[in-house]
Amino acid sequence: MNLAEEALRNDSNAPAFVTSKGTVARADLRRMVIGIAGDLGKLGLGQGDRVLLRMTNSVEFAAAFLGTVWAGMLPVLQNSQFGRTELDHVVALSRPAAVLYGARPENDEPTVQITPDAARGIVTPEGIRVLRGKVVGGASNTPSSPVSAHADDVAFVVFTSGTTGKSKGVVHAHRWLTALGDSNRARVPPQPDDVVLATGEWSFISALGHNVLFPLRNGVAGSIMEDRASPERILATIERDKVTLLHSVATLYRRILATPAIEHQYDLSSLRGANSTGETLEPSVREEWRKRIGCPIWEHYGVSEAQMVLGDGPQAPQRHGSVGKSWGAQAEILDADLKPLPPGTVGTLAFNASYPGFFLEYLCDPERTRATLRNGWFITSDLARRDVDGYVYILGRSDDCFKSKGILIVPSELESAILALGMFEEACVFAVPDREIGNKIGVAVVPRPGTAAASLERSALVRALAGSIAPFKIPHLVASMEMLPKNANGKTQRTEVARRVLNRGAS
Repeated sequence: MNLAEEALRNDSNAPAFVTSKGTVARADLRRMVIGIAGDLGKLGLGQGDRVLLRMTNSVEFAAAFLGTVWAGMLPVLQNSQFGRTELDHVVALSRPAAVLYGARPENDEPTVQITPDAARGIVTPEGIRVLRGKVVGGASNTPSSPVSAHADDVAFVVFTSGTTGKSKGVVHAHRWLTALGDSNRARVPPQPDDVVLATGEWSFISALGHNVLFPLRNGVAGSIMEDRASPERILATIERDKVTLLHSVATLYRRILATPAIEHQYDLSSLRGANSTGETLEPSVREEWRKRIGCPIWEHYGVSEAQMVLGDGPQAPQRHGSVGKSWGAQAEILDADLKPLPPGTVGTLAFNASYPGFFLEYLCDPERTRATLRNGWFITSDLARRDVDGYVYILGRSDDCFKSKGILIVPSELESAILALGMFEEACVFAVPDREIGNKIGVAVVPRPGTAAASLERSALVRALAGSIAPFKIPHLVASMEMLPKNANGKTQRTEVARRVLNRGAS
């Protein structure tokens, strides 16, 4: 099986994508894919060659990804905002034979500097416009059929956002689309008129699946928001394309709700459901969204080494505090010896590694691969517990949790309590090393518009939290920020928050 063939099996005139310029039919997309596959061959590239995609969301991005896979080459995805240092790392690991750009300046300095010998091209609706590289073939090289592949063969490489260090190259097989496609289809069954929008760049595997590959495989349309996500741009795209299913992150849902009456400025009546991933979604946000926007937010948990592996949804009712239950990849909570723990016990979250949606390896990093895939388990870095019905409760990354006065502090728990007050758009809890108690508890908050300055004082926050959390979880330091620093995929950088707050002092 070839992943591109699986995604493009339906080549009707039904819409594949809805854009600001109109719809693109599935048949037209398939022709673009085949044309790009032929153009890559004309550049002298062969099966197994790696092709770096430096593109933002567009029909051309989708066609370039699928065309590369169709031709038996390996697309390498990295965030288009990565700069010179990050790209040095990506290129050193992936060693691409070619770089493909979208509608962007031709002198992209970082890639020009670090891959001087790679073939280059700009992807257009007509095919690849060659910037550098010798054309060696003619029209006869255009492949009408995809290169045959085994389910376990390498299909593409995606680079992580580098939350905990340098980005990892995650190598996925062709089987990924079938495994994750089935799981996602079971969790939120598609409807014939669905239009699906994900707000992240498609270099992020969650957005690639939800916005591009799963809709194509399911025979529904994907909506393309061509520019970077903002509350106004997201809602305008929903109105424009009559989006029915939205995929975003908790931060953006909070930002949307932080704007008073924003729901009255756009027609959002087409939405039947929204999905949140990437970080904890507080119950207060879910409830406010349902009341103001008129549809539920379902939550799911994913990893770059697969994609969605836990979640709630129409088939799995929400349970307070839980991210949902397993879909495809069976979850377990393990002790230090990798033995399953009984329900209700806190341990390390892991998944049965036999699930075909999991990655093959980390690119050029066998040691990390062995550390992550052990004894038949995919081992995460998250602490969690599971109830008797299989619902999983994420406490947070093991390296985010810390002890204060000998008691384990779970940042997500305190952040949820703070956000439930309704005064803050974001909150980030972090450890402040202290000789006497081990760590003090610090928190940075982003106030909603109109929040009184007095509410940002520590004393006011202490009073507001009284009764909702235990006294030993009350923060010792409180700082207000205009925005929290994020990485390329929009996740809050907890260590950078702590650094900035401690450098300037806090209340």
